[in-house]
Amino acid sequence: MQNFARTVMALSLVLALGACSGLFGGGDKDGKALAPRTTAIGVNGYLWQATLDTLSFMPFDQVEPSGGVITTDWHSTADAPNERVKVTIQFLSEDLRSDAIRVSVVRQERETGGAWLTVPVQASTKLQIEEAILARARQLRISTRG
Repeated sequence: MQNFARTVMALSLVLALGACSGLFGGGDKDGKALAPRTTAIGVNGYLWQATLDTLSFMPFDQVEPSGGVITTDWHSTADAPNERVKVTIQFLSEDLRSDAIRVSVVRQERETGGAWLTVPVQASTKLQIEEAILARARQLRISTRG
């Protein structure tokens, strides 16, 4: 459990850093802001780009704008190689609102025999990811207004 706490702390730090525009651009080659647009299926472009930016430290398994889903592959940290996390974001609306996305997190721990066992995820983990995505989406929206 202590390793999971470290993993959550590391994830929180990376998510907080992922919300910084200096680390994850959002501009063209000249540094001008690019405005994400709502896709044809009704996914909010700011939320979509914010999700890609926020979760960019994890490998992506599925990035499907037509289905409105982004799923990461399993991710482990060097401090906790026997724990891994997978995140799925479902886009439910074209509005830039907190209820426009649904965050799901699955956490697994490796048993002694090598098999992975699904274990509970702290509720705050899902909330931290959601808040980081929403903060980045707002930041993208503000930067394209000016």
